[in-house]
Amino acid sequence: MRQIRDGVSMSLKKMTKVIGLAFCAALAGAASAQTLDKTPRTAVITAFAPEKTAMIALLTDKKIYTLHGTEIVAGTLAGHGVVLAESGVSMVNASLTAQNLIDRFKIERIVFSGIAGGIDPALHVGDVVVPEEWAQPMETVIMRETPDGPKAPAWMADEVISGVAPYGGVIASKKIDTNHEFHATFKADAALLDTAKKVAASLKLKACSSDQHCLEQPPQILVGGVGVSTMSFVDNAKFRDWLYTAWKARATDMESAAVAQVAYVNGVPFIAFRSLSDLAGGEADANRMDLFMTLAAENAASVVKAFIGDLPKT
Repeated sequence: MRQIRDGVSMSLKKMTKVIGLAFCAALAGAASAQTLDKTPRTAVITAFAPEKTAMIALLTDKKIYTLHGTEIVAGTLAGHGVVLAESGVSMVNASLTAQNLIDRFKIERIVFSGIAGGIDPALHVGDVVVPEEWAQPMETVIMRETPDGPKAPAWMADEVISGVAPYGGVIASKKIDTNHEFHATFKADAALLDTAKKVAASLKLKACSSDQHCLEQPPQILVGGVGVSTMSFVDNAKFRDWLYTAWKARATDMESAAVAQVAYVNGVPFIAFRSLSDLAGGEADANRMDLFMTLAAENAASVVKAFIGDLPKT
């Protein structure tokens, strides 16, 4: 399975180099965007309403901005200046939001607060995971099926390391940065992870939400491991098993890895806190996100508040 993670061709590098250059040009144009607030702040991004609701309730001194039709809230959280934005679900929305915040505010770091699907079989609904690295496992080469097995196109066949994943032959490509280097993952900031570990050692999470849905066991905070982000809501046991086998993933969402890449390109420290609302297809009966979405969002927000409170004052 390691080959699935590491397989990549020089031809793909040439193709993605063009994409990387276009992205750099876009960043250069964005550099001239008007700054809305010059106060040094931590950007807190959520994907959708329940996550934002849990987070915004913790803010004080709120001031609202509107950017491209999106409400952005500047304020204070645990004594620190923050700016909160709801990106909307998906990798593209999350990328746009992260870049807009970097362009329009003085962002010192980016924190994602939200829910996720649990992949690691050892974890439970309600747990909060803080991965040390984020991958985009569906950035792939999907190979042609032949009588002899999966085959890559002839123009890359000599350079591809074969690997087979569920649903056909799939090779996960690495990512590209502004120097045209490939990355299998994008890492969370080491110093931010250290702060998260301190919080995890002392903070207790609640087992019942404000809408009175309770867990069967006390939730825990786990720092480290791999998170994965895709363009799909995952509720499939076989695909969940593949994500764990191929990537040793702890959780899956639809935004964090995209924000991690944008943060890396801009040189901004990044970390994500994801609370498990469901098991991504691993439940014995049915997906439980509708029951535990509020609890997961509230637990993620409480960890983020404690985390920001432990950051050094600027």
